[in-house]
Amino acid sequence: MALGGGRAGTQGWGVYLPYSLKGVKVVNDAIAGTSAPSYYNGSHFSKIASLVTAGDYLIIEFGHNDGGSLSSDNGHSDCAGSGSQTCTTAAQVVVQTYVTYLTETAKSIVAKGAKVIISSPTPDHPCESGTCSYTPSRFTGYCKIEVQNVGAMASLVDHGQYVANEFIKLGASAVDGYYPKDHTHTSPAGANVVAAQFVKGVLCAQDSFAAYVKNTTAGIDGKCL
Repeated sequence: MALGGGRAGTQGWGVYLPYSLKGVKVVNDAIAGTSAPSYYNGSHFSKIASLVTAGDYLIIEFGHNDGGSLSSDNGHSDCAGSGSQTCTTAAQVVVQTYVTYLTETAKSIVAKGAKVIISSPTPDHPCESGTCSYTPSRFTGYCKIEVQNVGAMASLVDHGQYVANEFIKLGASAVDGYYPKDHTHTSPAGANVVAAQFVKGVLCAQDSFAAYVKNTTAGIDGKCL
């Protein structure tokens, strides 16, 4: 999502989101390389919560940096689990779950009268092997739980599935060009497609955020889930 993507020649999809919107100011506070715990522990969520006012929307999407082992104490990995479990790393740091970090954040946002869109993580290169396929990560399931935990002021966009469907339709040759450096960070052209699929998900879900979208559902490639 972040400005500049994660490596030279890449770009984050949040940069292209404003081009599909009307009547809103978009503030992109994504930071490349962060996970739910590192963003939370860096006080970035609390900074956002301090600025949010009633009527705002916060889009939250994490997952690419949240996996891995806690034994490395890299500050990015979550405690495994879908509830309030905690884990203690080798350095005696207590780590919470992905669900806890994002649920707590979302609740702090909706308490101020704002709405939260929980967006499932976009896929790593789904055609990397030469054959396109996609299996949602556990974080997609966690996103659904977070929305349930927060209630009516939160909604879900299954961004990962929308992007995967579009990439699979485009085929391996085209999608290879969207991952110029690795299997995670997209090119500017790829990021533009990823942004469009987020908007598609908003429109298909008839989310209240759709009131600020310029496009029509039919005007964006792909089918509603």
